[in-house]
Amino acid sequence: MKKFMNKMFLSCLKATELIEKRHHFKLTLTEKIQLKVHKAMCDACTMYEKQSIVLDKALGSSVPQDEIAFDLNDFKKEIMAKIEKSK
Repeated sequence: MKKFMNKMFLSCLKATELIEKRHHFKLTLTEKIQLKVHKAMCDACTMYEKQSIVLDKALGSSVPQDEIAFDLNDFKKEIMAKIEKSK
């Protein structure tokens, strides 16, 4: 039961990650359900999603979606390298 609960309930950090991921990639069914359950309980993440949509619309007009495509794993490695360098 504990494993099920851990699978279904996300932290706000993971929820915001999925909100941003959804703008560029398709979420799995599990991720969609997890995000929906989290947002049903968390007003902060629901507001974050609304603000994220507004920002994406405002910035989206200047950059075509085709140019945004990139390798997510390489992007994560680059971010981690920058974090490690700044320490």
